Amino acid sequence: MRILLTNDDGIHADGLEALERIAAKLTDDVWVCAPEYEQSGASRALTLAEPIRVRQLSERRFATTGTPTDCVMLGVNDLIVGAKPDLVLSGVNRGANLAEDVTMSGTVAGAIEGMALGIPSMALSQMGFYEEGTSFEASETFAPGIIKRLIELGWPRDVVLNLNFPNGDVSRISEVEVTRQGFRDVHIRHNEKRTDLRGREYYWVGFQAMRSNPPEGTDLRALYEGRISVTPLHIDLTHQPTVHDLKGRLGGTPPRL
Repeated sequence: MRILLTNDDGIHADGLEALERIAAKLTDDVWVCAPEYEQSGASRALTLAEPIRVRQLSERRFATTGTPTDCVMLGVNDLIVGAKPDLVLSGVNRGANLAEDVTMSGTVAGAIEGMALGIPSMALSQMGFYEEGTSFEASETFAPGIIKRLIELGWPRDVVLNLNFPNGDVSRISEVEVTRQGFRDVHIRHNEKRTDLRGREYYWVGFQAMRSNPPEGTDLRALYEGRISVTPLHIDLTHQPTVHDLKGRLGGTPPRL
């Protein structure tokens, strides 16, 4: 099995090293193509207004000035020698990718690009890193077995699997749950206004460490309660009930003012 790895935290991220160890338990045919610098929050951005530079670090390891989407596209189409990958793994992200955050996540976007290119793909994220003692131990302990089982089971070609691992003592993690994407009932993003040393104002975007009260069955609830979350995602954002509701009232001749 040939695996391509990417991430959005950059080529030097500890999470990418963890992902390489995870992949090594599944195969010895592992390739890496990751951003030169951190691209968190890049979502599915493509680099269109400037060239993408590629730096080869070893025979199967590349860093690019592009986004996670760029990296997967370049890895599959240009950099990997021979057969295309059988699997794309993106991560392990430093921090969970849950609920509405998945639409902004460069980690999830790397997996989506793999799916778009016809390759089964997964995103992996590790909860925590705002808490003392956080590590990638849970991801490294449980991801190889879960990935292997998911490959055996299979999933639709237009779906990516979003895996999130709880933080804490791995001996207390005993369950994996297949979940749906949640949505927080609190707003955790904020802008902090600051002043630089020349007296000019700027803003720093950040997150507040606040937990919502999500319903059962969601990715948020699973992680909050110490379970591993596996969420099947797809990029069809159509809300079918509204389609059916509006078809009978808006179809036909367009209204004019």
